[in-house]
Order: sequence, then C-alpha cells, then structure tokens
Amino acid sequence: MNKQIINIDPEILGGTPVFYGTRVPVKNLFDYLETGDSIKTFLEDFDGVKKEQVIGVLEISQKLIETSTEIFDENFA
Repeated sequence: MNKQIINIDPEILGGTPVFYGTRVPVKNLFDYLETGDSIKTFLEDFDGVKKEQVIGVLEISQKLIETSTEIFDENFA
C-alpha cells in the first residue's frame, strides 16, 4: 500500500496540504466532519481520495493532538 497520504507542493494550490495524488485540500475533510457529514459522504464527493488516506489523516491528527499538550494549554486553558 502507498503510504503517501498528504502532499504539500507550492505548485499545487499554492502549497495547501492536499490528499496525495489529488488537488483535494485536507481541510475539506475537516470541514465535512465539522458540519456533520460522514466520511462516506466525503469520499463520494471526492472520488479521487481513498478511504485509507482519510483514515491516515485522522490517525496523524490524533497523534499530533496526543503529543501536543502545550498547544491545548495555550489555547484551551
């Protein structure tokens, strides 16, 4: 399986993080989830994105949250 999940390239959407192999910004996933849409709906709307990529982004986000307590202390205290 291809482990590449996110691509950041100044030539693609000015360096906005996108799902690898697409021009779909990672932020779109979080926008969908924030408004209550499902991962299934997101994948249906952005057929170039693979379910494994979505899961990978969520896993990366979880790891970042778990290891970044100082961010929460500053922003949510």
